[in-house]
Amino acid sequence: MTDQAYGRRAALAAAAALAAAARPASAQQRAAAPPPPATHNVRYSTGTAAARTPAPPDATDCHFHIYDARFPAAAGASLLPPDASVEDYRALQRRIGTTRGVLVQPSTYGTDNRLHLESMRALGRDRFRMVAVVNDRITDAELRQLHAQGVRGIRFNLIQAGATTIEMLEPLSRRIAPLGWHCQIHMTGTQIGEANDLLLRLPSRIVFDHRARLPAAQGLNSPGFTTVLRLLGQGKTWVKLSGLYMDTQAGPPGYADSVAIAKAFFAANPQRMVWGSDWPHPTQALNDKPDDAQLFDLLAECVPDAAARRRVLVDNPAELYDFPRARTAQRRTNG
Repeated sequence: MTDQAYGRRAALAAAAALAAAARPASAQQRAAAPPPPATHNVRYSTGTAAARTPAPPDATDCHFHIYDARFPAAAGASLLPPDASVEDYRALQRRIGTTRGVLVQPSTYGTDNRLHLESMRALGRDRFRMVAVVNDRITDAELRQLHAQGVRGIRFNLIQAGATTIEMLEPLSRRIAPLGWHCQIHMTGTQIGEANDLLLRLPSRIVFDHRARLPAAQGLNSPGFTTVLRLLGQGKTWVKLSGLYMDTQAGPPGYADSVAIAKAFFAANPQRMVWGSDWPHPTQALNDKPDDAQLFDLLAECVPDAAARRRVLVDNPAELYDFPRARTAQRRTNG
């Protein structure tokens, strides 16, 4: 075949292909075609794709916040994020697949827990719990009332400091221990190392925010890492594999240094790891929010085994936050 003839044949074939593409697809072709991927527009979250990693039934987001200008910020609050509503959070759940969650009282509202108690009621106390912020003036009767409302821990934010101090930690830990609550601690890895002796003698359960905020430069060589390992060995300490974008030098999309720390914590005690989104990411600028689907997918890198991820997302939170365990037990029986 001459080059000229070949060119005519190629042109005719291309024209036929274009014509076929322009014709409407048949019903059979439409049925066979895969549906377009769903898009999710979630406020304060980059990207629109759903998480690729399947979330198991009762998967739990153990760390998120709600913000509402109806409630005044505490005097001297350093973080003043825009409104982030219950409905906004529901959109995040649809994107990543979680169905249980734990509201964490942020530093913005000090010891005024009304917004998060209201939000927990709106979300449903059968599937949501809360970590409150209190000081040493709270009464035992008020603690019991919070327990009845779904609170299962108290937070000490010693980075965005304000409502609580480290001096309150041991006395309040002693008072909440009989309730089965925990002290959720937001401290830098350096602060954790410096508070080693205090932390080791706390009588209540302990939960460390955001991989104990270990500095990326030191990582597993940080004194804070050594302290947390000791506490994990005692069996009453949990670590949140959250906030991969905090303290990272590697950055997105892989956050390799933060992932390495999360892997090390998981290896130390798989039964004491939980996961949280930290939505709406109040420490990040509005134009620098992370991709929540990507963050959820990175849990599969931190914890590659699906059964182990189910432990992190379902079983461990059920124990720590006192969620019903019936579904977990039924799944094991049927499995």
